[in-house]
Amino acid sequence: MADLRRAGPAGLNLLSASEAAAQIAAKKITSEALVSDCIARIEARNPALHAWAFVDRNIALAQARARDKEPSRGVLHGVPVGIKDVLDTSDMPTAYGSKLYAGHRPSADTACVALLRLAGAVILGKTATTEFATPVPIGVRNPHDLERSPGVSSSGSAASVADYHVPAALGTQTGGSVIRPSTYCGLFGYKASLAGLDRGGIRQLRPTLDTLGFMVRAFDDIGLIRRALTAARPTSTPTRRPKLGVCRTPQWSMAKPEIVQALEQAERRLGQSAELVPVDLPREFDGILDSFRIIANVEGATALETEMRDHLDGMNRWLKETAAMMKTTTEADYERAQAHAIRCRNALLAVLAGLDGIITPAASSESPRNLTEIEDSSFNSLWTLMHGPCITIPAFTGPNGMPVGLQVVGAIGADDATIALAGWVARELGDIPQALAA
Repeated sequence: MADLRRAGPAGLNLLSASEAAAQIAAKKITSEALVSDCIARIEARNPALHAWAFVDRNIALAQARARDKEPSRGVLHGVPVGIKDVLDTSDMPTAYGSKLYAGHRPSADTACVALLRLAGAVILGKTATTEFATPVPIGVRNPHDLERSPGVSSSGSAASVADYHVPAALGTQTGGSVIRPSTYCGLFGYKASLAGLDRGGIRQLRPTLDTLGFMVRAFDDIGLIRRALTAARPTSTPTRRPKLGVCRTPQWSMAKPEIVQALEQAERRLGQSAELVPVDLPREFDGILDSFRIIANVEGATALETEMRDHLDGMNRWLKETAAMMKTTTEADYERAQAHAIRCRNALLAVLAGLDGIITPAASSESPRNLTEIEDSSFNSLWTLMHGPCITIPAFTGPNGMPVGLQVVGAIGADDATIALAGWVARELGDIPQALAA
């Protein structure tokens, strides 16, 4: 992978969120100095990456100076965070990736943004997203290779963290837009259970799919950011030998050779310390991605009913295709798809009852050399629909030198235990990503 550790003037933008929080608390650095370095990095690199929809150095530095003058608010006091531009911010524009909302100024923060402020975070700016978080790329680039994809709707969040603009950034996932950008950019990504992080105030919400998450460079930052958003305390690492399911999913034929190698290598290494159990998803999962597409289309069209009614001609091709599909999709189709999803969730709970979690691919390939096409989400959409937590670990390097991640999946609501398990997996796999054969 390309070495991206290019620092701002004082090198503070290289700090993880946990390191930055500790150094600010100890008065070793100021929030203002940290934010200044982050902004310097953004100004140097964003013209090539297009990772930010909005950054105002005056707004960011005013927040930082205020944090430096007051007692600690919480665990993220003075630490800068990027916010995906589908999440409302009261002091910055929120356009939802759409020209229809250019310059739109929300009157209040989305709940997760408000919680970050309460924990003392500096809201550095708004990271670039696709039109209404749909899967059509908008030109954000992968910092490891500017000709390759950084993922899709949370691409700005992933690129900004990977390129050392900010130590952490919020994202959202409908199909795979936290996990896939994280694995493409070599980050730790956490997608919560559906109700694992507060979704209050999110506009254009697909209620049974859209899930909050975030990207970080250091594993310990997952627990720190989650604590800021939920007050949850980190769960301790498993003390007994973990029992892990290894799931290739019915989409295994979509896996490129580097993904096959990554899972095989992970099995060899983790099998030395964990009990590994092959997991073949039961027959209930046949056709589950078809059900996902029906749910995504209906809930997306419902959430954007007014915008699609009045402005469809100016929207991207995915939204136009969704509108066309809705003409032949009935309420009964949607109800059958939801019933199918419920049956699969129940079946998965039975599978997970005897396991600590599942390891599975985080994407079908390393980041593709493709900045314009809709990407495959075969190894993401299924787990989003299952409503449980997912964490991706940047464990490998593919044949083109790009990151390849491994995904850890847990039961609905078992977020903290799944994070602890993922931490164990990350430590067993090692700190340095392992190269896969070309």
